[in-house]
Amino acid sequence: MTGSQPRTGPAIDPIDAARSEQYRFVARMLAAPPDAELLGQVAALGGDDSAMGQAFGALAMAASRADAERVSREYFELFVGVGRGELLPYASFYLTGFLNERPLADLRGDLARLGVARAAGRHEPEDHIALLFEVMADMAAGEIAADTQAQAAFFARHIAPWAAQFFDDLAIAPSANFYRPLAEIGRLLTDIESRAFSLAA
Repeated sequence: MTGSQPRTGPAIDPIDAARSEQYRFVARMLAAPPDAELLGQVAALGGDDSAMGQAFGALAMAASRADAERVSREYFELFVGVGRGELLPYASFYLTGFLNERPLADLRGDLARLGVARAAGRHEPEDHIALLFEVMADMAAGEIAADTQAQAAFFARHIAPWAAQFFDDLAIAPSANFYRPLAEIGRLLTDIESRAFSLAA
């Protein structure tokens, strides 16, 4: 998302690396529809018996049965639409019922304090769920300098109040098919992070 400067230092913890990868994956899938190459990569993902592993397995199965054009139409119906999509994946909308409200202004202030700037070519408001997950991915990977307390504060202010509801809504959206297992991944990630940050407090 950003023009932030990478943090130099020791290699990140494997758990933080995994967190970053999961955040970045969900962000990528929600930022734009996957092309055929990405669908092929998703179809090759493996799962395990954990809830998250099963969700990834379900998404891999959905990707193996999908084609890029159909998924692109699904993405359009869900998030773009004619006039508007079935869902508006923005913090301001979920928290106030309107776009471009106080939550977006608060977020912009926090991003500025973190040294994060909107990337060239990105036009959607910064409180889009994909952009927020990109910030969390960058923090977990050490690309944005933020300790656990700073990550927890960002998550608590900008993601925790609404992301779980968004993923619940995505799971039952009329047009959701390929994106239904992705909603489960996002919801699980949000729940895991909420519990982890509460334990670290």
